[in-house]
Amino acid sequence: MTTPPAEPAARRPRPAARAGRWAAAPRPVWEEEPGRAGRAGKGIVLAGACLAVVFPLWIVVVTSLSGKRTIQEAGGLVLIPRGITFIAYQELLSGGQVTRAALISVAVTLVGTAFSMTVSVLGAYGLSRSGSFGHRWTLMLLLATMFFGAGLIPTYLLVQTLGLTDTYLALILPSAVSIFNILVLRGFFMGISPELTDSARIDGAGDLRILWTIVLPLSRAVIAVITLFYAVGYWSAWFNASLYLSDQDMMPLQNVMIQLVQKQEPPVGLAQAIRAGELSQLALQMAVMVMALLPVAVLSPFVQKHFKKGMLTGAVKG
Repeated sequence: MTTPPAEPAARRPRPAARAGRWAAAPRPVWEEEPGRAGRAGKGIVLAGACLAVVFPLWIVVVTSLSGKRTIQEAGGLVLIPRGITFIAYQELLSGGQVTRAALISVAVTLVGTAFSMTVSVLGAYGLSRSGSFGHRWTLMLLLATMFFGAGLIPTYLLVQTLGLTDTYLALILPSAVSIFNILVLRGFFMGISPELTDSARIDGAGDLRILWTIVLPLSRAVIAVITLFYAVGYWSAWFNASLYLSDQDMMPLQNVMIQLVQKQEPPVGLAQAIRAGELSQLALQMAVMVMALLPVAVLSPFVQKHFKKGMLTGAVKG
C-alpha cells in the first residue's frame, strides 16, 4: 500500500499561537529582558562591586598624598583629602633604595617577559604542529609537570648548583615558563586555518617565517593577554627574591614594599625624613603600594579588549 503524498507546507495547519505576553518571545523566559526592578538590582550590585574595589584604592592614594599632621588628625588612614602633598613620592624617588628597587623591578619585568614569551611562543608553535618531532611525548611531559613538581628544596638546590643565587637570573629562570600559557597559545595556534600555513610552505617559507609573518599577526589577542600575564607575574613576584637573594641592594620593589609595610626599619634617607617630622611612616607605606600597583593599573585597560578573544579562543580550541 502506497503512502499518500505529504501535504504541502502551505496547507498544513499551523499550531495555535500561545496566548499572553510570551507568545512572540524568541528566547526562553529566563533570557528575557529584565524589568525595572531587575535592572535596578543589577545596577546596585555592580555599583557595590565597583565601590568595594575603588574604596580601598582611594584610601591608599589619599593617605599617600597626605601630610603627617593630616594622618595624625585622621587617626591613621585618610578618607577625605586635606592638604595634598607629594613629599612621600619625592622621598621615594630621590635616588635611594626604593628608586633602585623600582628600576630593578622594571628591568626584570622587561627582560623576563621577553624571555618567557619567546620560549612560550616557540614551544606552543612546535606543539601545535601535529607532525613535529616528539610532539606527543613532549606534550605529555609538559602536562605532567602541571600536576607533579619537584618541590621547593630540590628547586633551591638546583638554583644553587647552577650558581644562580645572588644573581638576577634567579628572579627569571625558575619561573620563566608557564605550561598553562603554552597550552593556551597552542590552542590558539591550532585554530588558525591550515590553508594559510600550507600555502606559505608551498611558496618556500620555513617554520620561523610562517610563525613571524602569518601566525603571530593573527594571534595578537592571545599574545597581548599572555604578555600581560607574564609581566604582572614578574612585577608582583617577591618570593624568588627573598629565597635566592641575600643582598638588600639587589631586592626588587615588592620586597622593599614588604619591608616597609611590615614596619621594619626604612632606608637611611627615609628614616631621617621620618625622624625630622617631614614624612609619615604610613604615608610612605601607602606611596610604595601605589608605585607597585600603578604599572598594572595603567597597562590593564589597554589589554582588556583582548581578554575575551584571547583566553576563550585559546582555551576552547585544541
